[in-house]
Amino acid sequence: MKKNKIDIISLGCSKNLVDSEHLMRQFQAAGYQIEHNPSHVTGEIVVVNTCGFIRDAQAESIDTILQLGEAKRRGKIRKLLVMGCLAERFMADLIQELPEVDKFYGKFNWKEMLADLGSAYDDTLSNERYLTTPRHYAYLKISEGCNRFCAFCAIPLITGRHKSVPIDTLLAEVAYLVAKGAKEINVIAQDLSSYGLDIYGKMMLPELVERIAHVPGVEWVRLHYAYPTQFPYEVLPVMARNANVCKYLDIALQHISDRVLTNMRRRIGKQETMELLRRIRAEVPGIHIRTTLMVGFPGEGEEEFAELKDFVREARFERMGGFAYSEEEGTFAAKNLSDDIPEEVKQERLRQIMELQEEISLEINEQKVGQNLRVIVDREDDDYFVGRTEWDSPEVDNEVLIEKTEGVIVGEFCDVIIKEALPFELIAQKVV
Repeated sequence: MKKNKIDIISLGCSKNLVDSEHLMRQFQAAGYQIEHNPSHVTGEIVVVNTCGFIRDAQAESIDTILQLGEAKRRGKIRKLLVMGCLAERFMADLIQELPEVDKFYGKFNWKEMLADLGSAYDDTLSNERYLTTPRHYAYLKISEGCNRFCAFCAIPLITGRHKSVPIDTLLAEVAYLVAKGAKEINVIAQDLSSYGLDIYGKMMLPELVERIAHVPGVEWVRLHYAYPTQFPYEVLPVMARNANVCKYLDIALQHISDRVLTNMRRRIGKQETMELLRRIRAEVPGIHIRTTLMVGFPGEGEEEFAELKDFVREARFERMGGFAYSEEEGTFAAKNLSDDIPEEVKQERLRQIMELQEEISLEINEQKVGQNLRVIVDREDDDYFVGRTEWDSPEVDNEVLIEKTEGVIVGEFCDVIIKEALPFELIAQKVV
C-alpha cells in the first residue's frame, strides 16, 4: 500500500460523483495523493461512496465493501471508510453487519471524515472539485433531496427534504468548472422542477439556466431529472432562445396509466402528461426528450401495460430507459401495496418496451443520415473518435462514431456529416 494515498470509489449516479469530487478536492488540499475508481486499490485508505436507490445498486455497494474488507484483512489497505446513500439509509444495520469498515458516514456528514483523518474542511474550497470526468464536461448539482414522496421511491428517505443551492454559489462553481476546461455543464438534481422554491419562494430553474448560459465559456448546458408535476414551463423559452442550452430534457414520467400513476402518487394523470409533452415539443422545436418508465408496479395489469406500450409508440421518445419495480423498504408502496407481479412478468414487460424503443430510436436516427451536426469529442478508441450531439448526455445516451481523420481533437467540438444510423449510434465523417 502507498502511504498518504487515498483511493475513492464512487458508485451510483452523477450526484454521488459530485460529492466524491468535492471530497477529493479537500483531500488533495490536505496533502493526500488521491485516485478515483482505481483498477486495483493501492492506497492505505479506501473510501467507498455508496448508492442505496434500488436493490441492484445496494447489492453492488455491499459487494464492493466486502471485497475491500477482504483486501483489508490481507493487509492490502489500512483503513476502510464508507459514505453516501446506502450508509445514510441503513447506518445501524451496516455497522452491525460489516465490522471490517472502520467508520460509516452518511450522505451529508462526510466532512467529518477529514477531521477523523487529522485534517479540517476548508470552506474556501467549497466551490472547488477534483474533476473525474473528461475535462471538457462536468456535472453541476443544484439541489439535494426531494419533497415529492412518490410511492416507490426511497430518495426522500435517504436525502431528506428538497434543499436548493443558492444561485450565486452555483454560478461561482460554474465559473470554476469553466476555468478548469469544462465546455459542457450538465445540470443535475433529484428534482430540477422544484429548484429555488425553498430559498426564493418560487421556481427559479428558468432564471438559473439563463444565467448559466451567459457565463463566458459555457458552450452547452444540459438539464437532467425534471419532474412532470408542476413543471416550470418558463424554462422552455429559455431553452428555445439560448443556442448553448441543449435542446434536451431528461424528465422521468414512469407510466401513463391513470390507475398506475395514482398508485405511484405522482399527482399527474395521462391527459396532463400528454399536454406537457405537446407543449415541450411545441415551444422547443427539435428537442430530444429522455424519459424513464417503470414496469411491474402494483396495479399494472395487462390492460395498463398495453396502455404503456401504446404510449411508447405514440410519444416516440428520442431517448428512453426502463426498469422493473422493486419494493424498497420504508416506502409508501412497501407499506401499503402488494408487490404481486411475478419477477419474470416484470422482466418480460421490460423487454417488450425496450424492444419497442430500439425500433423507434433507429427510425429517429435514420432521419439524421445526411445531416451536418455539431458534436463534442469525448475520447479516441481503436477505430473511431467517439462524440455526442447536443441531444446526448454522457454515458447514458447515443454516441457518434467519427471516422479517424486529421483535425478531430478529443475535448473539442467538431462538425460532422452523418453517414449511417444504428439504433443507439451514428456513424459520421468530419466535415472537411
